[in-house]
Amino acid sequence: MALAITDATFESEVLKSDKLVVLDFWAEWCGPCRQISPIIEELATEYEGKVVIGKVDVDGNTEVTSKFSIRNIPTVLFIKNGELVEKLVGAQSKAKFVETIEKHI
Repeated sequence: MALAITDATFESEVLKSDKLVVLDFWAEWCGPCRQISPIIEELATEYEGKVVIGKVDVDGNTEVTSKFSIRNIPTVLFIKNGELVEKLVGAQSKAKFVETIEKHI
């Protein structure tokens, strides 16, 4: 299951992680976010122990959302060693997420 990442847990769960972190920025009211949510959950199961998969609710976590200048959702960030290595904006296919994860792990 994808981790719920908050402003409070961002540093410990994301910046200090020794694994690739995939962060899905979403909101309850966002249709495309709901569309990719099952894909994010599948990836969390498939990459358990290898990649940290997290979800950031943009409505409740404005610090992290503004830190990365998230303007459109869904936006999925790929962070490695505390640095942003890739960003995908809009609903994507599972194949695109897998391709991006594999490129960075």
